[in-house]
Amino acid sequence: MADRALFISPNAEVPAEVRDLDPEQLHGEVLVAVRYSSCNYKDAMVVQPGNRIARRDPLIGGVDLAGIIVDPGTSTWSAGDEVIVHGYDLGVAHHGGFATLARVDASWLVALPKTMTLRQSMEIGTAGFTAFASLKALEHHGVAPDQGDLLVTGATGGVGSAAVVLGAAAGYRVIASSGKPDASDYLTRLGATQLIGRDEIGDQPQRVLGTSRYAGAIDCVGGATLAQILRSLNYGGCVAASGLTGGSELSTTVYPFIVRGVNLAGIDVVQMPMSKRQQLWNELADRDLTSLCAMATETVSLDELLSALHALHKGEVTGRIVVEL
Repeated sequence: MADRALFISPNAEVPAEVRDLDPEQLHGEVLVAVRYSSCNYKDAMVVQPGNRIARRDPLIGGVDLAGIIVDPGTSTWSAGDEVIVHGYDLGVAHHGGFATLARVDASWLVALPKTMTLRQSMEIGTAGFTAFASLKALEHHGVAPDQGDLLVTGATGGVGSAAVVLGAAAGYRVIASSGKPDASDYLTRLGATQLIGRDEIGDQPQRVLGTSRYAGAIDCVGGATLAQILRSLNYGGCVAASGLTGGSELSTTVYPFIVRGVNLAGIDVVQMPMSKRQQLWNELADRDLTSLCAMATETVSLDELLSALHALHKGEVTGRIVVEL
């Protein structure tokens, strides 16, 4: 069977299509037979006509993948090793996981934890990994379940939904914030105790600080939402910020930092050092993954992928989508 991939050319008449893949088109030290990938919002954006995310043309999409090494090149890896790849330039400037084969730098490879399957790793995917990194950042700053509520913003999105699951499993009382009022049942099933709207995060807008309401927060929105969170944290609280769907500007004061001693932890999983990346995957594999993996409610093939990405871009998807290669 011929190798195939989803090729993206944002400014072409047909901006994205599945076609045969010549392995000679791939560049990188290690050749991986891709078994699974997943659908992330960045993947949904990169297939839109005229997008500015794709930094090569044509580009094979897919910001994460899990597979088996076919040719390790001159690296210290071996043929047959099971690996995960996400972040770096994958699916943006380097051909990604929406293909039956991928070539990547050896330094990008994460060893699949022994207690995790390749499919599970992509049921979790970049979104679940980002949520776990956010939760670990809160723990690092001393935020514990007995200190108060955990706020999760953008709670119906990929990272937000995973954060609700992980937070509830860790013992936090999770307050989920979403612009979708009909998502209450879904978020409750994931483990949220309460659903609030975007305009209910903070109070007393006439003052520099609002009421202390949350021990910590995982923010997937940014912008005005992040500013409201900062002024609503308990003393010594922390917010782990990983998103900017609500805007990249942050208009706030120093009061939350110097009066309540709050912390703002930025979460980056694109250039995260490999030692930390591997450690977090190993720690994640030691947890009960049942609820987190159950979020993957749909599996699609390459031929079904483009329709799934367009549905994700339109906000019509609840849960995660696994791509089976």
